[in-house]
Amino acid sequence: MKRDFSALQDQQFDLLICGGGVYGAWTAYDAALRGLKVATVEQNDWASATSSASSKLVHGGLRYLETYDFKLVKKSLKERQLLLHIAPHRVWPLRFGIPMFADSRLGKLRLKVGLSLYDFFSDGMDPTMRHRYFNHKDFLNHFPLLREKSLESGFTYADAQTDDARLVLELIAGAMQAGATAVNYSKLTNLLEENGKVYGAVVEDQLTHTKQTVLAKQIVYTTGQWLTNEKQSKSWCRLTKGVHLIMPPILQDEALLLTAKSDGRVFFMIPWYGFTLLGTTDTAYNDDLEQINIDKKEISYLLTAANSYLKIPWTDNDIIGRFAGTRVLKQDDQSDIPNTPSSISRDWQLKTAHNGVHYAIGGKLTSSRFDAATIVDTVCRQLDNSEPCPTDKLFPWAPKEDFDQWFVAIQARAIQLNVDHESAKWLARRHGKETNKILAYIENEPDSAKRITPNLPFIYADLIHCASTEMIVHLDDLLRRRLPILILSQLTRTDLHQITASIAPIMHWDERTIQQEIERCLE
Repeated sequence: MKRDFSALQDQQFDLLICGGGVYGAWTAYDAALRGLKVATVEQNDWASATSSASSKLVHGGLRYLETYDFKLVKKSLKERQLLLHIAPHRVWPLRFGIPMFADSRLGKLRLKVGLSLYDFFSDGMDPTMRHRYFNHKDFLNHFPLLREKSLESGFTYADAQTDDARLVLELIAGAMQAGATAVNYSKLTNLLEENGKVYGAVVEDQLTHTKQTVLAKQIVYTTGQWLTNEKQSKSWCRLTKGVHLIMPPILQDEALLLTAKSDGRVFFMIPWYGFTLLGTTDTAYNDDLEQINIDKKEISYLLTAANSYLKIPWTDNDIIGRFAGTRVLKQDDQSDIPNTPSSISRDWQLKTAHNGVHYAIGGKLTSSRFDAATIVDTVCRQLDNSEPCPTDKLFPWAPKEDFDQWFVAIQARAIQLNVDHESAKWLARRHGKETNKILAYIENEPDSAKRITPNLPFIYADLIHCASTEMIVHLDDLLRRRLPILILSQLTRTDLHQITASIAPIMHWDERTIQQEIERCLE
């Protein structure tokens, strides 16, 4: 993956995609595989907004059963099963525990019915993913971190997990391999129309501030939160804000689905890269999209909610990292705004304006592949292209061999090269079949098998590979989205300088640029 703004010049594209989050990435990959001439632009880095600020889950949405949104649950569960099958390196099973206390909002029978329905909707799933019931003692053996007082029993059920930013990056790479032109830090500034129909757009290089006319037969906006800034689409959507905290490791390989005592909202504790991901909040958002801040009330809400379940409570001093993002939700009638953002549907829709431009509104990480296929179906009808959707069978870096055998073999090879076991596991999950390129690098540079920081399962060879091949522009592209080090570790200026020194020759950064990039990360 190499950034080349000039590749947008002097070409007639079938489809121009504005927005490099998960919806834009799936749309680009699908359209390119169907033989369309595709360009996709992103004004910042790939997955730099909502698509790197999620709960990292590929799930059906158990809580949506309470609002009888069965259609969305079935759709999401079908996609979860499909992604577990076609992309097992990128999406892997994760079991969740639900403790039952004497004062739990949902009774045992009601929860049992809900979980049975969830299993029923998960057509064709592995039987090992079905829900299970545990008595008090056995549930505590699974989750010893929980307070014992009034704990009666518990259930576990299965969903799946991913690294959201890596998912987007892999799809962009797959689109480019299939012939798409993809350029980050490129902003669509205005549309070009003739006789009321769009025939292209002006795109500005955010690095050089040069502009380029891009001709395209069809244009789709998959810009997420930025849709609220567009005159055409702002009345179609609303935003809610979600905050996550990175906390010390207290879980092994299972997560927890819990209910906040204060308002009955569902939240999660999830194992992620050896730490605990705590989240999320869900509040209406109408403020600055350029700087989404986290306030003390949001932190207090999450810690209070978590501490009502924990045997050893957390404090502000336990917070390792934090991030916030906005969700885009569809809105057909602004006069009928629910009081609670959590009650708004997470389903998705495609709107087409009078000038022919398409807008993707709302949606979920889990169902984004299916929704993107709908976008491409719509575009293909306009272009008289009858190619069927291929993304239900293909995924860019998925190994072709039996996955379990491949996974064992690739980890064994990495361990042979002195990569520690945990880092070897995450290396395979992060890069799929591309892992072989990183291991080949380690063979020539044995020291690159070392961890970048002692407490995180990321090695220098991974860092070098990402800097060399994954369209990095800024240091935070590398340390927040290619490897999520910035939110998993409290790096000092010295740490950042040491890391940056290892990639400066690749990036052609002089000392002044190194200092600028470090300051950018510290901010």
